[in-house]
Amino acid sequence: MTEIGAARRRVEDSRLITGRTQWTDNLQLPGMCHVAFVRSPYAHARITRVDASAALERPGVVAVFTGADLAEEQGGLPCAWVVTEDMKHPDHPPMAVDEVRYVGEPVACVVARDRYAAADALEAVDVDYEPLPVVVDMEKAIEDGADLVHQDLGTNRSYTWVFENGDIDAAVRDAPVLIERRYVQQRLIPTAMEPRAVVCAPEGDGFTLWSATQIPHILRLMLATVTGIPEHRLRVIAPDVGGGFGSKLQVYGEEVLALLLARRLGRPVKWTESRSEGNLTVHHGRDQIQRLTLAAERDGTIRGLKVDLLADMGAYLMLVTPGIPLLGAFMFNGIYKMGAYSFTCTGVFTNKTPTDAYRGAGRPEATYAIERLMDELAAELDLDPIEVRRRNWIRHEEFPYETIAGLTYDSGNYEAATEKALQLFEYDKLRAEQADRRDRRDPVQLGIGVSTFTEMCGLAPSRVLGSLSYGAGGWEHAAVRVLPSGKVEVVTGASAHGQGHETAWAQITADRLGVPFEDVRVLHGDTSVSPKGMDTYGSRSLAVGGIALVNACDRVVDKARRVAAHLLEAAEEDLEFTGGVFSVRGVPGEGRTLQEVATAAFAAHDLPDGVEPSLDADATFDPENFSFPHGTHLCAAEVDTETGFVRIRSYVAVDDVGSVVNPLIVEGQVHGGLAQGIAQALYEEAVYDEDGNLTTTTMADYLIPSAADLPDFTTDRTETPATTNPLGVKGVGEAGTIASTPAVVNAIVDALRPYGVRDVPMPCTPERVWRALNAQEGQSA
Repeated sequence: MTEIGAARRRVEDSRLITGRTQWTDNLQLPGMCHVAFVRSPYAHARITRVDASAALERPGVVAVFTGADLAEEQGGLPCAWVVTEDMKHPDHPPMAVDEVRYVGEPVACVVARDRYAAADALEAVDVDYEPLPVVVDMEKAIEDGADLVHQDLGTNRSYTWVFENGDIDAAVRDAPVLIERRYVQQRLIPTAMEPRAVVCAPEGDGFTLWSATQIPHILRLMLATVTGIPEHRLRVIAPDVGGGFGSKLQVYGEEVLALLLARRLGRPVKWTESRSEGNLTVHHGRDQIQRLTLAAERDGTIRGLKVDLLADMGAYLMLVTPGIPLLGAFMFNGIYKMGAYSFTCTGVFTNKTPTDAYRGAGRPEATYAIERLMDELAAELDLDPIEVRRRNWIRHEEFPYETIAGLTYDSGNYEAATEKALQLFEYDKLRAEQADRRDRRDPVQLGIGVSTFTEMCGLAPSRVLGSLSYGAGGWEHAAVRVLPSGKVEVVTGASAHGQGHETAWAQITADRLGVPFEDVRVLHGDTSVSPKGMDTYGSRSLAVGGIALVNACDRVVDKARRVAAHLLEAAEEDLEFTGGVFSVRGVPGEGRTLQEVATAAFAAHDLPDGVEPSLDADATFDPENFSFPHGTHLCAAEVDTETGFVRIRSYVAVDDVGSVVNPLIVEGQVHGGLAQGIAQALYEEAVYDEDGNLTTTTMADYLIPSAADLPDFTTDRTETPATTNPLGVKGVGEAGTIASTPAVVNAIVDALRPYGVRDVPMPCTPERVWRALNAQEGQSA
């Protein structure tokens, strides 16, 4: 059986789905204390007094610490992406000392013998605040004389980053067609199934920290940097982790404080967030204002694109906060050719929870902008949206193609993906139905939304990241250990949190080494087991970590070949390796299996001179380019013009993610991505009032769709292998999220276009749809 391409069920699912596994919150250690945090009820205030005396009298309370108590040792939380030389980067203590700058910022913590005693004692910590002016609106924040989030910085602008290629002024000047729009990417709250949790225990002369994190290796390094504890004295373990979507690509204050408290108290400590606590304090996503200008000819071909972006940083810069909107800078052009491009992004401080990576990280925002603009251009010219795209996209014979944003797309076939999607969608039939409904002035109108997208993922190569001032590389590491019995252990630096690495990595290994799938075990997430790694985010696991594994497997085969040649009394160059067996070319029936070679290497009784008794090998892979999956998503939405209610009637997604290791895993990733992208279009929004209070702190207020709220998806694939790695694979984890949001909103606007509506702000709730319709009252349907 060829493992690569096989639709194997995920081997990890039985324990994950039943909960029979080790989550961070499951951990119970002898003498362990529990931590609860006093959090600021003010968006901006000076801390004038903290009195913990009453809390210390509460039953079960072991200690109370304030920011002032830990000021000398807590350091500041790291930002690893200094995007400009003059970027304003405020100090960010894990626990506030003198001033709080968003609701939910920790000001004190209670340590108690159980979590309930810790939570009950919070009310006994008496904190006095002096309220300060609150900054919530990004556009007002950069006006002259605006109140400041950080008085010492003298501005609410963190940075301004500019990219230009071609003469955008000439492209816009005298352009026959100009499309100018302002779109808002609303703020979103990542909502992983497992809340954040951390446990830290002193062990000998070091510490072991368990965290529900995506980045155990990066977290270990950053904890050492922040606290001064030597890195080799820290062990970080990410046990099974229940989702992340970027929200656990972070070094959180609670993780730093758990380490400091364990050191102070000399005993294990645990903290697990509540869901409402998480909504306040887990970093948020998106929150951009996009001012866009698209210049085109009358035939629909694009002359140039100008992007002016405001990106809400929140109150502080976290691990990669400032760089997230810049990832989109290279994607606003999408799959289209143009002669000029200008991108300007201003990062803005506000008194809100900091933002950072959320599934897609800058690329959904960019794709939304260009795909909405393409539909607007089609409407302006009275052309079919598909036709406008055909006139502008990169043709398959033009690859590799250097885009106006400076990237080289290695492969793609937008024509094939779109043609397949149109057939599955029955596009012409739906357009005919739409025309009939419009003619009949049906109160329930039909809209058709198009999204033809690409994305850059597999966050690497290191040299490119370095040129963007990113603080780390983009490589990944893997090791393959062939045991004496021929069984195989794979150690990967990629840290799974639901992606199916244990299955996919075993498939790759089984295929490459010719061993049974069941003979492979995959180890990850523990810096003492897997000491090297750059972890999991940005759809990089397979395209980077998977290729490191391929290279390690190939080195195993190379080592085994020398031993096998000796055993078979043949020259290495005369050996063939097929199906896990070394044989002499032209000599049928005689050979040695990899298992036999492994046993011989272990025994070491008859090895060639200079050969070590081991087949183990490792490899580090740093790709030469990003990977560029693409696809065409089509959405048919029914919109009730009397109530504003939107129902997605059908949704077709045809994605090209290169060669596929496991189609079931790909299908799952696409479905999950679609759910999150549709959720942004229709349901989710983090809302703050004018005083900086988050009003969507619970599941009752922050609307996440259930399976019943989502349509059935029709999914399919085309396959254009990547040319930059030996498997031909591309990323898939973010594709559905990136493509689906503009497809849904384009469908809604398409349904309402006869009424004069050209935009509905996200999320497109019934009220917002109704208001958009009524704002156009008096125009002919």
